[in-house]
Amino acid sequence: MTPQTFHRGEGPAPRPTDWNLPNALTVLRFLLVPVYAVLLFQDGGHEPWWRFWAWVVFALAAVTDGVDGKIARRRGEITNFGKVADPIADKALTGTAFIGLSVLGVVWWWVTVVILVREIGITVLRFVVIRHGVMPAGRGGKLKTMLQTLALGSLTLPLWVWPFGDVLTTIAYVLLGAALVMTVVSGVDYVFKAARLRETSERTRTRRAARAARAAAPAQPEAPTERTAKRD
Repeated sequence: MTPQTFHRGEGPAPRPTDWNLPNALTVLRFLLVPVYAVLLFQDGGHEPWWRFWAWVVFALAAVTDGVDGKIARRRGEITNFGKVADPIADKALTGTAFIGLSVLGVVWWWVTVVILVREIGITVLRFVVIRHGVMPAGRGGKLKTMLQTLALGSLTLPLWVWPFGDVLTTIAYVLLGAALVMTVVSGVDYVFKAARLRETSERTRTRRAARAARAAAPAQPEAPTERTAKRD
C-alpha cells in the first residue's frame, strides 16, 4: 500500500516527503564509504582479516543500493532527492574503492582514471541539465553499477588466501574489464539522453513558444516623423 492510497478528493496526490526510508538508506550508504576506506587500509591493506571486514562493509553498502530503490517504488516514495543522491552515493562508494584498490596496486590506475572521469563528468552533466528535469539512472547505468560492484567486491576480498584463488582473481579482473566497457558505453548514452532531455523539456518548450509568439506578433508601425515647416 502506497501513501497515495490514502489520498482523497480532487487534484494530484501530495508529493512524497524527502524524509523517508529509501533516502535514509541512501544517506547510510554515504556514511559507510569512509568506514570501508579505513578498514581497507588497515595494516597496510594486505591483512586478510581487515580486507574481509572491508568487503562486509562494501557489501552492506551495495545491498542498500538495491533495497532503497525497491522500497521507494513499492511505497511510492520516489523523490528528486533520491533520484540525484542515489547515483552520487553509488559513485562515492565505487570511486573510493577504485582509488583505494589502485593505491594498493590491485587495480591499474589508468582504469581508475577512465572510470572516475566518466563518473564525475556524468554527475556534472546531471546538474547542468537539472533545470530541464532530473535524469534518473537507466538500464545501462544500472548494469554498469552492478558490474563495478561485483568486480570491486571481489577484488576487495583477500582472494590470495582462498582455494582456487588464482581462478577467482582472473574472474574478478574479467568482471572489471566488463565494467570498464559498460562504464564508457553508458556514459555516451547519458550524454545523448541529456541532450534529448534538454531539447524536449517543458522549460525548452516554454521558451520556444515565447520566442514563436514574439516572432508572430505584428510589427508596430513606426510613428511618422514630424517635419518642421520651413519658413520663407
